[in-house]
Amino acid sequence: MSTTTTVVSETRAKQVSETRTKHDAARVELLLSELRLPGVKLIWAKLAEQSDKEGWPAARFLAALAEHEMADRGRRRMERHLTEARLPAGKTLATFDFDSVPMVSKAQMMALASGDAWLGKGANILLFGPPGGGKSHLAAALGLALIENGWRVMFARTTDLVQRLQVARRELVLESAIAKLDRYDLLILDDIAYVTKDQAETSVLFELIAARYERRSMLITANQPFGEWGKIFPDQAMTLASIDRLVHHATILEMNVESYRRREALDRKRGRGRPATHATIKKTEKSED
Repeated sequence: MSTTTTVVSETRAKQVSETRTKHDAARVELLLSELRLPGVKLIWAKLAEQSDKEGWPAARFLAALAEHEMADRGRRRMERHLTEARLPAGKTLATFDFDSVPMVSKAQMMALASGDAWLGKGANILLFGPPGGGKSHLAAALGLALIENGWRVMFARTTDLVQRLQVARRELVLESAIAKLDRYDLLILDDIAYVTKDQAETSVLFELIAARYERRSMLITANQPFGEWGKIFPDQAMTLASIDRLVHHATILEMNVESYRRREALDRKRGRGRPATHATIKKTEKSED
């Protein structure tokens, strides 16, 4: 066989191989889309090239693809859970001022952030204290930490959630609406004391508390101690029944500290008229006339 014939044959074989490779690559892309493996679809070509160059065994190549897909799914799951949680922005345990709230232990909060010891049992957390004491911040920060540890959380102002449940009651789907909240391992109800003392409002709130009792956890913040909850519920029986369900298997924290908003306002006021603490232009030479 002549050299020319050999070169032509090799060129043709190379073209056939490249065509087949492109066909296989397109087929892989289609199959990964059908299988809903977006993580693998993004990385498989790069890993395949590396595998070919380094001579990986098939098992190593498949393991690398599976690990990437698992990591990508975990990332996307957390993004979904953060979006649905509706947590207020910027509230983390790292930014919470534990020194200003000495009755709250950072070690205890970090332990609660794992969720294992209480969420699986449907236990609750109740945060009491005057406005501005950091209850909402701590609740949101704990919610964020739990999401990072794989739990599902929803944060809501109590008045907003109660209004949604009232609409569900009018539409005769209250039971279904409460059942849908079961997807959340923790339901954070902020500012329960602002619920109007109205039979319709507080009855749906009681039904929510009763439905989650010993099944799904709740974290509730309140400006008023239990002794004042008669102002929330329309009758004593409903008040006592709600408190009884919430405190059974509950961690109760009383954050009786001065409002941080008031402290910040006073600090700003005291700061007026103080000498400048940042760099100023130094006068090093006398100006010439």
